Amino acid sequence: MPAPAENMKINADRLWQSLSDMARIGPGVAGGNNRQTLTDADAEGRALFQSWCEDAGCSMGLDQMGNMFAMRAGTDPDALPVYVGSHLDTQPTGGKYDGVLGVLGGLELIRSLNDMGIRTRHPIVVTNWTNEEGTRYAPAMLASGVFAGIHTQDWAYDRLDADGKRFGDELARIGWKGDEEVGARKMKAFFELHIEQGPILEAEGKDIGIVTHGQGLWWLQVTLTGKDAHTGSTPMHMRVNAGLGMARITELVHRIAMENQPDAVGAIGHVNVYPNSRNVIPGKAVFTIDFRSPDQAKLDRMKTRLETEAPQIAAELGLQIEIEVAGHFDPVTFDAGCVDALRRAADRLGYSHRDIVSGAGHDACWINRVAPTAMVMCPCVDGLSHNEAEEITRDWAAAGANVLFHAVVETAGIVE
Repeated sequence: MPAPAENMKINADRLWQSLSDMARIGPGVAGGNNRQTLTDADAEGRALFQSWCEDAGCSMGLDQMGNMFAMRAGTDPDALPVYVGSHLDTQPTGGKYDGVLGVLGGLELIRSLNDMGIRTRHPIVVTNWTNEEGTRYAPAMLASGVFAGIHTQDWAYDRLDADGKRFGDELARIGWKGDEEVGARKMKAFFELHIEQGPILEAEGKDIGIVTHGQGLWWLQVTLTGKDAHTGSTPMHMRVNAGLGMARITELVHRIAMENQPDAVGAIGHVNVYPNSRNVIPGKAVFTIDFRSPDQAKLDRMKTRLETEAPQIAAELGLQIEIEVAGHFDPVTFDAGCVDALRRAADRLGYSHRDIVSGAGHDACWINRVAPTAMVMCPCVDGLSHNEAEEITRDWAAAGANVLFHAVVETAGIVE
């Protein structure tokens, strides 16, 4: 299919203004955003996005998981649509660009096509996936996971937040539960634009990251059970300290990751210690281990080693231990044809670029199972994300959106 001309670019100022306007909804406390999924702020952000899409001449579809699909018609009614998008929900202390850039970059693509009077053979659909972040409702990428057949819809509806509110009930409450069957849509391809959420592109001075793979992940929830006891009056040799066990397993996780370099990471993030009192030796600790790697064998090897050595640490300290899988997905290899379309776009536009592996999970990782998929990334300052101080530049956003524009339009086919 013919490629867009080199001088075809999105309106960078309009994209930047759209990002600023969306950031006003669900403001954080330190300059970022708190627009968690299925909150009133999420509903408000969705309504703004829908109004923009309708103003751009798109029709809006809504499925039973609340996924939004804004379609710009193609000239061939039988041609499969090219999809593009990401998510509008944020972390509780989230940034203004994580996910949002991918959705609004897709919208800007549509607006720019309208400005240029360009028609495509295939329809183009801009998507907002529900609950990518997984903060309020675990797991992450929940709705795209249902779309791709990873989770059942009933199971997703029954997820509970910290206040015991059901996902399905909250989706209906905010008014964004559609009638369309989840996963019924067929795609020619899916492209996702995202900030890197890491430091590589900025450090190397690259404009663009072409994502070839996504890391696989194991989340292992560990429960250590010892004995609550007074910190002042219990002799050291008579303690059964769950906190000490957690500390030693934390060191083990770090050691396992370091001994599997390169391309392996591991850490303990989520932690609860009980009774969490200043003068009580912890009798219980519950924490989650996060192992990631793009290498399936290495990923599984780290999990197996943890499951072998953590019980030995627990036994040495007289602790009981339970280890259960809290989340998992295999490493992802993105579609070679879609990846090449992104490379051609970056070359055509004169942007410096490098191949990169995504360290985070994204909706594209699930959609890759049902359609040819690829991702493009732009730098972010200091690699910082999931933080209100997250920052990108107007030019970085524009470069990513321009590469997205060229790859999507080339795939959708310009009608001469």
